[in-house]
Amino acid sequence: MTLHEHIYPATGKSNAQVVLAGAQEIDQAVAAAKVAQRQWISLTAEQRRDLLINLADVVHEHLDELAALNVQDYAVPISYAGNAVLLERFLRHYAGYIDKPLGSSNPGPADLNLIEREPYGVVAVIAPWNGALVVAASCLAPALAAGNAVVFKPSELAPLASLRFGELCSEAGLPPGLVGVVPAGAAGGDALVRHPGIGKVAFTGGADTARRVLCSATENLTPVITELGGKSANLVFADADLDAAAALSAHQGPLMQSGQSCACASRLLVQDGVYDAFLEKFLRVIGSAVIGDPLDPTVTFGPVISQSAADRILAAIDEATASGATLLTGGRRMNGSLTSGFYIEPTVLADVDNSSAIAQTETFGPVVSVIRFSDDDEAVRLANDSVYGLNAFIHTRDLARAHRVARQLESGSVWVNTFSDISPQGPYGGYKHSGSGRTGGLEGLQEFLQVKNIRLALA
Repeated sequence: MTLHEHIYPATGKSNAQVVLAGAQEIDQAVAAAKVAQRQWISLTAEQRRDLLINLADVVHEHLDELAALNVQDYAVPISYAGNAVLLERFLRHYAGYIDKPLGSSNPGPADLNLIEREPYGVVAVIAPWNGALVVAASCLAPALAAGNAVVFKPSELAPLASLRFGELCSEAGLPPGLVGVVPAGAAGGDALVRHPGIGKVAFTGGADTARRVLCSATENLTPVITELGGKSANLVFADADLDAAAALSAHQGPLMQSGQSCACASRLLVQDGVYDAFLEKFLRVIGSAVIGDPLDPTVTFGPVISQSAADRILAAIDEATASGATLLTGGRRMNGSLTSGFYIEPTVLADVDNSSAIAQTETFGPVVSVIRFSDDDEAVRLANDSVYGLNAFIHTRDLARAHRVARQLESGSVWVNTFSDISPQGPYGGYKHSGSGRTGGLEGLQEFLQVKNIRLALA
C-alpha cells in the first residue's frame, strides 16, 4: 500500500492523497470477491436483476455528483462529464438479460446435448484514467449480469468517481465485495492480472501496457479482452453536409476531452473538391471552443492530464512541423490565467504525410492531422494504412457510398454522419492493434460467460 498525490490538471495543484493497492490489498479484494460471487450466484435471477436495477436507480440519483467527481479526476469539462449516464443505461440494459435464457439444447436420438453459459467467477476490470465510468458501464455491468464478481482497478491518475461508485454499489444492496474498487499503479495492476483467483481480465488502455498485461496473464493462462488505442480516420466526402461534418469532426477530434480519447478522430481525410471550404468551416468551429475552468458549464475545452502528457504532445507537434506539416492553428501551451494548468491549444496540422509519425502514432491530445484524398479508393487505402482499427468516421449524403466504404474500412466501429456514441445495444471493440473482444450488446455479455457442454444419455 502506498500513497499517491492526485494532481488536478486544470491547476497543476494537489487535489487529494489516494491510497494505492499493492499485492496484499489485491489479494484481499479477490478473496472477498470470491465469497461475494458465490453469494451473488446463489440468488435467484429475479433477485440479481432487481439489485442491478436498484444500482442503476442509485447511480441515477447521484449523476451530478459523479459528473463533478469526473471533473476532479481529470479536468474534463462539466459539459462533457456526464458519462455516468452511460453507466446507468448499461446497468439497466444488462439487468434485463439476467432472467432470460442464455443456454440452448441440441437433442439427438440417443442423448440430450445441453449448451450452457456460466460465469468465470471473479473478473478483473482495469480502467484508464480518461473514462473509468464508461469502462464500468461497458465491462462491469455485463460481468455482473453474467454472474461474476468484479475487482475494478481505476488508474491512480483518476480514481475519485470510481471510488464513489464503489460506495454506491454497497448502498444499492449488492453483496459486500461483489464490486471491489482498488485504485492501483503498475505494481498493483500486475498483481491483479497475475492473481490465480482471477478468471478473466478486461483491460482498456494503451498498447504498451496491454503487452505487459498479456504477458503477466500468461502466468495462469488467464484469458484477456482488450480495448486499446486508435488513430481513427475521419473521411469527409465532397457530397457531405460540410457544416455538420465540420462540427462533428471538431467535436470528435481535438475538442472532446481535449483529444484524450481512444475514439479521437485524429486523422482527418478530406476530398480534394471541398478541401478548402471544409477546412474554413472546421477551423471556425475549433476557434469557437470555450477554453477555461472545467467546472464552468459554458467551457467546452479543458487541459490534458499531466505535465508529462503536455510535454509529449508538444514534442509530437514540433516533430510534425519540422517534418513538413503545416500548422494551421494551435500548437502551443496556453498561458495567462491557464498557465498553471496543462492546457494545450486545439491544434490542426495540414499537408501531413500519412506515413509520418503524427499520422501513425496515437497522440492522445488535441491534435488533428489533415490529409487530402481524390476518390473512394484512395480514401479507403489511406484510412486502412494504420496499425489501429478501433473507429472510423464517414461523412457523405450518398447512402450507397456509405455502405460500400464502411464495409471496406478495417475498423471495429464505423460511424456515418455522427460521432462515437456508444450504446449498450451495440458491440464495441477494435481490429488490429486496437484490441480484441467486444463490449456492449449480446457479444459483450458473452465475453464474461464461458461455455459448458453437457451430454445426457437417454438410452
